[in-house]
Amino acid sequence: MIAKNNIQPPLRKIIHIDADCFYAAVEVRDNPALRGLPVAVGGSAERRGVVAAASYEARKFGIHSAMASATAVKLCPELILIPGRMSAYREASRQMRDIFSDYTDLIEPLSLDEAFLDVSRSMQCKGSATLIAEEIRQRINDTIGITVSAGIAPNKFLAKVASDWNKPNGQYVITPDKIDTFLASLPVKKIWGVGKVTARRLDKLGIKTCGDVRRYDVFQFVEIMGNFGEHIHKLAHGIDSRPVVSEWRRKSISVENTYAQDLPDLAACLQKIPELIESLDRRMQRLDDDYRIQNSFLKMKFCDFNQTTVERMHSKPNLPDLSILCEEAWQRGKIPVRLLGVGVRLSDLTESGGQLELFERAEDSK
Repeated sequence: MIAKNNIQPPLRKIIHIDADCFYAAVEVRDNPALRGLPVAVGGSAERRGVVAAASYEARKFGIHSAMASATAVKLCPELILIPGRMSAYREASRQMRDIFSDYTDLIEPLSLDEAFLDVSRSMQCKGSATLIAEEIRQRINDTIGITVSAGIAPNKFLAKVASDWNKPNGQYVITPDKIDTFLASLPVKKIWGVGKVTARRLDKLGIKTCGDVRRYDVFQFVEIMGNFGEHIHKLAHGIDSRPVVSEWRRKSISVENTYAQDLPDLAACLQKIPELIESLDRRMQRLDDDYRIQNSFLKMKFCDFNQTTVERMHSKPNLPDLSILCEEAWQRGKIPVRLLGVGVRLSDLTESGGQLELFERAEDSK
């Protein structure tokens, strides 16, 4: 007989977003010639480097993160091993987080490439967590040029497990009425904290799935596994009361667009500025009174994938000022443009004690 836990936490709508082969995906995005080829991001094989991420084409050869680069090259002599570019990955992560914030303020990043979102109170997409996840995934694909997978469930544990179910570029939903069925056959090694040693110990006891765990009451299981047994027992019953904890405060807001056809000249770029400002204004409407605009900036990526950012102190983004920034950015490349973005840097009054740093100098960056 399956044991039941009487105390159930309140149901939430939790989304776990997980980017697919994140570092490798960013490299392929920025160099389309790599598409379809085995790609890994990591240190040199000659210098005892380690693989940080591998494309799905590379994974077919058994290559995975934390593998020695020398081993990876032996498994796949054609492997394209690329040094990491943390600035590019951080930028893509920031862009994803900006998209998340259009749906909820309850965002808990786990790393650059994954985060929990609590959308229980979100009115976007008629309050449907499934539709919100679909829209977020599409926006990330359209604007950032990478794919992510999503899990949707009533708690963090189930959402994280679900996000791995339809990878890559997919999503999986576990509704409250499907929890018992889903967990019945879920391998116990999917539970957080159950590593190889614990999994082997459980296997010797004939416990291979969460359904096997559920045949014990919590007291029996703690006798078998010690204090950690209570943790396993709760998650095997789908009980996870941990909230999504967000301590993140915005540093900037931005919008950008990668164009299907490169913008050939400065005039074509300037024509795109009004619609970018309109999109930026919509995003800024969600800001609370604890923020003040410090600077405006414009980002431009050229057809050769080089990019530049121009920034000036402005109290509010507007067409004349951003047009000047656009012209200055254009002069740095003078070749067709594949991406344009505009945004603002924010001063967080909750951190500065209410004093605006009016005299902080804005730096141009290339």
